[in-house]
Amino acid sequence: MNILSLKLMRGPNIWSISRHNLVVMLLDIEKFEQLPTDKIKGFHNRLRDTIPTLHDHHCSEGRAGGFLDRVKWGTWLGHVVEHIAIEIQSLAGMYCSFGQTRSAGKQGLYHVVFGYTEEEAGLYAAKAAVRIASALAYNHDPQLQYEVDTLKEIYLDYKLGPSTQSIVEEARHQNIPVYRYPGQSVVQLGIGKNMQQIKATITSKTSNIAVDLACDKERCKKRLENRGIPVATGRVIYSKVELKKAIHELGFPLVTKPNNGNQGKGATINITTWAEALKGFEHAYQYSSKVIVEKFICGSDYRLLVVDNKFVAAAKRTPAMIVGDGQKTIEQLIDHVNQEPTRGRGHENILTQIEVDAVTRDILQEKGYSLDAVLPIDEKLYLKKTANLSTGGTAEDVTDLVHPFNITLAERISKVVGLDICGIDVMATSLTVPLPESGGAVIEVNAAPGFRMHLSPAVGQPRNVAKAVVDMLFPKGKTPRIPVVAITGTNGKTTTTRLIAHLAQIAQKSVGCTTSDGVYIQGEMVEEGDCTGPLSTDMVLQDPVVDFAVLECARGGILKSGLRFSHHDIGIVTNISADHLGLNGVDTLQDLARVKSVVVESVRPGGYAILNADDDLTYQLKNQVSCNVALFSLDAQRERITAHLKRGGMAAVLEDGYVALYIRNKKRKIEAVKNIPLTFEGKAPFMIENVLAAVLAGYLSGFSFSEIKEGLQTFIPSSAQTPGRMNIYDMGDFKVMIDYAHNPAGLMALGKYLNNITSSVKIGVIAGVGDRRDEDIVELGRVAAQIFDEIIIRNDKTLRGRKAQEITDLLLQGIFAHDPNKIVNHIATESDAMNHAVKNAEPGAFIVMCSEKVPKTLKLMEEIKAERKKLVLHATA
Repeated sequence: MNILSLKLMRGPNIWSISRHNLVVMLLDIEKFEQLPTDKIKGFHNRLRDTIPTLHDHHCSEGRAGGFLDRVKWGTWLGHVVEHIAIEIQSLAGMYCSFGQTRSAGKQGLYHVVFGYTEEEAGLYAAKAAVRIASALAYNHDPQLQYEVDTLKEIYLDYKLGPSTQSIVEEARHQNIPVYRYPGQSVVQLGIGKNMQQIKATITSKTSNIAVDLACDKERCKKRLENRGIPVATGRVIYSKVELKKAIHELGFPLVTKPNNGNQGKGATINITTWAEALKGFEHAYQYSSKVIVEKFICGSDYRLLVVDNKFVAAAKRTPAMIVGDGQKTIEQLIDHVNQEPTRGRGHENILTQIEVDAVTRDILQEKGYSLDAVLPIDEKLYLKKTANLSTGGTAEDVTDLVHPFNITLAERISKVVGLDICGIDVMATSLTVPLPESGGAVIEVNAAPGFRMHLSPAVGQPRNVAKAVVDMLFPKGKTPRIPVVAITGTNGKTTTTRLIAHLAQIAQKSVGCTTSDGVYIQGEMVEEGDCTGPLSTDMVLQDPVVDFAVLECARGGILKSGLRFSHHDIGIVTNISADHLGLNGVDTLQDLARVKSVVVESVRPGGYAILNADDDLTYQLKNQVSCNVALFSLDAQRERITAHLKRGGMAAVLEDGYVALYIRNKKRKIEAVKNIPLTFEGKAPFMIENVLAAVLAGYLSGFSFSEIKEGLQTFIPSSAQTPGRMNIYDMGDFKVMIDYAHNPAGLMALGKYLNNITSSVKIGVIAGVGDRRDEDIVELGRVAAQIFDEIIIRNDKTLRGRKAQEITDLLLQGIFAHDPNKIVNHIATESDAMNHAVKNAEPGAFIVMCSEKVPKTLKLMEEIKAERKKLVLHATA
């Protein structure tokens, strides 16, 4: 078997609108196309015995054991690879369930699609599943445990920590967009101007001054002490000499810890001898030259969590410990505890495994034990001197037991320090009475406190503390989103995108826009090129100045990784016609419609799909969406429009020379098309369609009628506002148009405009695109012959897998099929073809230059025009 391609979906896609994280593998099962699983001797039994948990896969049978029965009866290995990829991820700790396998339309080729939790793990699972399935087919060792262990390692390397993950899950629960920056643990919640960021439990709102204060434990303690908050008495020392003075001043028992430590690193508690104090000092000094020595407070270790100055949870923490049974050695007891399913390495699980480190060995030595010693029955042995979960400690939820005084105190501490998320460590005999009465004290205040002890306490009720964080970042009335308008279609999507962005700018929005020409932020290009894919979308939605996004979505980006957004406000489909067919599994117009439908199917339920009622495939998409539908048409009396309006629908139409908007059966004339420059005085019907779609989007986005009208009047078709879209240059006695038209439908739309103008001769400079089907290139030639009196065939610089003569011959086939006597020239390069057309243009001619590289062509046209102007001036001098 051979993997031909691997893609990651990161948003709504053609495989699933609701399941965003999918691996899409194109797999060639080669000879196994002729060998379904029932024909591979012993395959079913080997698969069942190797991965017995596959019994839980229902598959299409809808019951446990369903998939294995399918294998027994006979299915193809692509289907088996899908289920193995899902299951090995689950075995590695990443629950996945969705999967599907479909023929790719050619013998032996299959699209194998399955969910993933972490991207790198998903890609590895795809390759590992193929290796395992292949090994089982050939009766080799599939090395399942190795593959699962490797997957687990990848997962642990890339997964978010439990605190961050809990906030992410709560955000998703509240339907807040989540973006994780590649290779980082920083996560963006929300989009554009309304976004917030988190890293662990540090947020966009966290004060750097507050974090600095919390990290300087002595300075923080003094701040609290000066505010009348009970803290442990102590001092900062730098040497062993000062240690002796501190002991004399404070007396035993003591605590030593680094001034800037965290997670209990470098801390030693309950010191009662000089030897212990010296060792504690040296341990702390490894982390900081400033060592805190303070009075040890007897009692239990508590953590109080305050978010947004409000108390949300409390936990009692117990150091890592074991309990003797009179039989097992201390080492065996530790191993037994570490085998509990709730424990894992680092933060991978609810609890952390207990490591036998120098601290543990010191404790054993102090008590006269070795790892081989057997503890008496029920004897408790604490293995660490601090109660941190990161060293194997456990937590008990005590939120409901905290005295109101202590709650108020904790909230006050968070304000004194200035932390939005504040972890307060307290030593006390109990929190059920006020801290001063119990003789307790605040030990330290923590920035970026861990949430594990509250999310999954070993004892007591779990607390959804992440909700408090998300509610703080997005309080009631503050949306995490910005308006997003997404545009797709075969032709017209770039112009429609630009026009909507222009309307939004008129409405005083800070617009982010993606187009096939580039990415624009506040009207300035920040990235040049075809920017209609996911990376460009990210640039806009992750920009903090953008409060209105207009996103052109081409088929390539949707197929490559899906959309990078969902639940947007408006989705527009301009039209659907033959283009790019035969590529990436999109072979028919119905396939293409399925790709385009992703944009409107993922609109939020209260949003709108704006559809072209004059285009059959686009109009049919209204049956696939769960949102509202608005239609546009060049015919106000079209039955589809009148029926839609009778149902109370919304539509924009061309009526009596006006762009008219129907809202709940009430008509509002927006502007006469002759006053809208983009329509070329109404002579370009396809431009009127773009205007109608944009007017609907503007109205639904809350723009006023005056703003929409002003926007339509001031959007001038030019190389500045609509590069490569009907850019007309007046050369004195003839005209030249630069346009991006590259498919039959686009060229046909230009033809409708050309039919409405007067010229002595219409000359078209055209090129076929190499990665289109033969019939599409032939059709382009036929359409060109219909609309042009003379044709110049040029070659694109990039031929996309074909030879220049092959493309030319196909174009000629279409041209001469329509008119065997058509005048045709072949001039290879775009610049030579343009220069030839301009040099030989007769008075009154109209030349259409269909451009491959619009910016380059526009620049060349400006140079030609400037040169002609010089010649004219020279001739008249």
